[in-house]
Amino acid sequence: MSAVLYTRLVARWIVAAAVCCTVAACAPTTNNSASFSPARLWDGKTPDFRGIWQASSTAYVNIEGHRGENGVAASASVVVDPPDGKIPYRTEALAKRNENYQARATADPSLKCYQAGVPRATYLATPLQILQSPNNFAIAYQENHAFRVFHPESRPHFDAADWWMGDTRYRWDGDTLVADVVAQTDQHWLDQAGNYHSTDFHLIERYKLTDADTLEYEAVMEDPQVYTRPWTIKTTLHRVKEPGARIIEDECLDDEHGVRRHVSPYDRASLLEHDYSRWKEAASR
Repeated sequence: MSAVLYTRLVARWIVAAAVCCTVAACAPTTNNSASFSPARLWDGKTPDFRGIWQASSTAYVNIEGHRGENGVAASASVVVDPPDGKIPYRTEALAKRNENYQARATADPSLKCYQAGVPRATYLATPLQILQSPNNFAIAYQENHAFRVFHPESRPHFDAADWWMGDTRYRWDGDTLVADVVAQTDQHWLDQAGNYHSTDFHLIERYKLTDADTLEYEAVMEDPQVYTRPWTIKTTLHRVKEPGARIIEDECLDDEHGVRRHVSPYDRASLLEHDYSRWKEAASR
C-alpha cells in the first residue's frame, strides 16, 4: 500500500472521529477497575477509546516470556491460560515452532516488512492509534502502515480470505469491545520467537479501559491444526500522553540482498539517502 493511500485511509477515519466530542469527563482512577466508567462519545453511550496507545512490556520478543538481554528488558509470559504460561502446541507443531526459533534472526516475517497480524500488532514495541465514532471503529498501527477496520458483528465474515490483518467483526459487551477475527494468513508469527498459527486461526479479542489511561487487552485463540485447545493472552496498553504524540511513517527499502527491511526514521545513515541516489542514477540513464 502506498503512503498516499495509507494517509488517505487514516485521514478518512480521523475525519469521522473528529466529529466526536467527549460528553462526560473521565472518571477518576480507582483501584477497582470493575467500577471504572469510561468517557463517552458524543452519542452519550459509546465508550471513548480514542487516542494513541502502546504496550509497555517486551512480550513481542516471546509471548511465553523471556530473559532480558541485548538491552531488552525481560518479560513474564502473557499467556494466562494455560496456567503454566505455555502455548498448548500439538507435538508436530511444537517442532515447527522450534525450527522457527532457531532461524528467528532471519526468518521472522516482521523483519522483512510483512504486516504483523493479530494479535502481534497490539503488543509490538511501536504505538497504535484508535480512531472511533459511535458506529465506527478502526486501528492504525505505526508498524508497516498496517490498519484494521472493525466491521459490525451483523455483517458475516468473508469466506476463504487470506489476509495479513485478518477480517474483524465487533460488538459491545457493556463497556468492553469484543472483536471476532478470522481469515489471517499463516505466513506471520505471533512474536520474534517463532510462535505461529495456521489459516484455521481464530481469536476473540476484548478491549477494556480499566482507567482513563490504561487499556486491558485479552485474546482467546484457537487453531485445531496447531494447538490442542484454546488459549489466552492478556496484556496492558498505556495511553501515550507526550505533547504532539503521533504515529509516524514506518518505511521499508530493499537491502543489498533484495530483502525489504525496516528503515529507522531517526537514522541519518539509513538507506533512504542511498536509495534516493540510486533512483536519480537510474532516471539519468
